[in-house]
Amino acid sequence: MNNTPLAPVTVIGLGLMGQALAGAFLKAGHPTTVWNRTSSKADRLVAAGARSAPTVGDALAAGPLTILCLTDYDAVHELLGPDGIDLTGTTLINLTSGSSGQAREAAEWAARRGAHYLDGAIMAIPAGIGTADAVILHSGPQQVFEAHEPTLAALGTVTHLGADHGLASLYDVAGLAMMWSVLNAWLQGTALLRTAGVDAATFAPFARQIAAGVADWLPGYAEQIDKGAFPAEVSALETDARAMEHLIEESEAVGVNAELPRLIKAMAERAIAAGHGGEQYPVLIEEFGKPHTG
Repeated sequence: MNNTPLAPVTVIGLGLMGQALAGAFLKAGHPTTVWNRTSSKADRLVAAGARSAPTVGDALAAGPLTILCLTDYDAVHELLGPDGIDLTGTTLINLTSGSSGQAREAAEWAARRGAHYLDGAIMAIPAGIGTADAVILHSGPQQVFEAHEPTLAALGTVTHLGADHGLASLYDVAGLAMMWSVLNAWLQGTALLRTAGVDAATFAPFARQIAAGVADWLPGYAEQIDKGAFPAEVSALETDARAMEHLIEESEAVGVNAELPRLIKAMAERAIAAGHGGEQYPVLIEEFGKPHTG
């Protein structure tokens, strides 16, 4: 029987997500110290066995590993920025949402303060924390991640993306792009079918099947993008553009908003005008990779 005590951990920031993080560490048996500007948010965790630190400095001093889950990066700098806060030798894992640029700047700031730093992104809702379904992404030095991976595993499925501190934030927003695009496509289709009396619940299983089928295309399409070659193995972009026009026409005919399909068709038309009409759909990566000039 292994009686080795588990590593202590500190959680700073006790919103819904911060409370879920601290709760998962407690459930896994880690000595857990918490701090929040509104101290009453720690009451439930203290009742479950956590220690509420009186100050941020006390929270940081409670152990070598501190998890940050705050409103934004400005709050991180405001809270930990004062000269009286000693970060020397501390490992900070920042699960605060922000941009890749903010993540890289925070890593440089932490290094100047003598701290080890990982940036992270939580791809889960609070109720999922502590289960395998909770995906927690980390970026920064691999040795820092590996040193604390057994502790972090209490939160869910933890993954190290690479040494670039901005990667977790980039994956986060890329995931949001996927999520909203899938949902928006489903809402467009649902709006169309509702005009014929088909409810959302009836369409949802069909839409799910379509989404799963499209997901199966991604590895092959990714290979084309990485090679920079887009042979039309399934359909040429100019054929897809004609189908887009059908979607626009149908939407307008039944009184459904056509802004989204018009946007995608405009991108396809630019690619076709640039000579890519005979290539496969992933050639649109060239359009997605350009800054907006309108």
